[in-house]
Amino acid sequence: MTDSFSPARLSCGNRVLDLSRPHVMGILNVTPDSFSDGGRFAERDAALRHAGAMVAAGATLVDVGGESTRPGARSVSPTEELERVAPIVEAIARELDVVISVDTSTPAVIRECARLGAGLINDVRSLRRDGALDAAADSGLPVCLMHMLGEPGDMQDDPRYADVTAEVGEFLAGRMAACAAAGIPAERIVLDPGFGFAKALEHNLSLFKHMQQLQRFGRPLLVGVSRKSMIGGVLGRGIDERLYGSLALAALAVGKGAQIVRVHDVAETVDVVRMIAAVQAAE
Repeated sequence: MTDSFSPARLSCGNRVLDLSRPHVMGILNVTPDSFSDGGRFAERDAALRHAGAMVAAGATLVDVGGESTRPGARSVSPTEELERVAPIVEAIARELDVVISVDTSTPAVIRECARLGAGLINDVRSLRRDGALDAAADSGLPVCLMHMLGEPGDMQDDPRYADVTAEVGEFLAGRMAACAAAGIPAERIVLDPGFGFAKALEHNLSLFKHMQQLQRFGRPLLVGVSRKSMIGGVLGRGIDERLYGSLALAALAVGKGAQIVRVHDVAETVDVVRMIAAVQAAE
């Protein structure tokens, strides 16, 4: 692992993501119980309208999720998850010019969504479910590996770290090695530090502060902190009052090298990212 390699392109199915600039990934939860917008976009037409609005606002990726991973979330069966996600992926692939990311850990969902036009597999469990590594390898798609200990139902019970950034790095290195052994090369990997997953507030803040250390892997970083509890913990704001905190963290993430920011508030975040890019491109 070195910091000498800087990926400039990520092949995402029939589209290519230019990583010389940062990108905004819009969140599309097609679940009844996600922490921020559960139930709002569970119906196909509502989901497609929201995806279209995010693309019009500047999202270059849309992340479709059919299983809530909020703390304490219940698991769903592969059949239920597939019934939620597959029609949405198929509709977006047919109607919109955007990279479709699928937020899933389920092998059957990985395989079917790859067939339907998905361009990225975004797995909070880092392909640790039985069969997920093989499904991702067979899909030919890039995968986002995220740090999480335990499962969403118990991950916040008592998270402890001696050095959170170092331990997150060790975990991600191990999952990259597992991917390599399964036939998924490094050039198909994106890394996510996993803010809010098996981490207390002090862990999230420290990890964010030192996030540049993860650039040593030479892979694109995806950061998802939109509306999360770390913002509420610092600002004392409810979920619907965290826009400014979310934008502050998006700006900091881009400044620390994140190439993809995963957000609910696309238009506002796109303005932030474009402004940063304009300054960075100036002479």
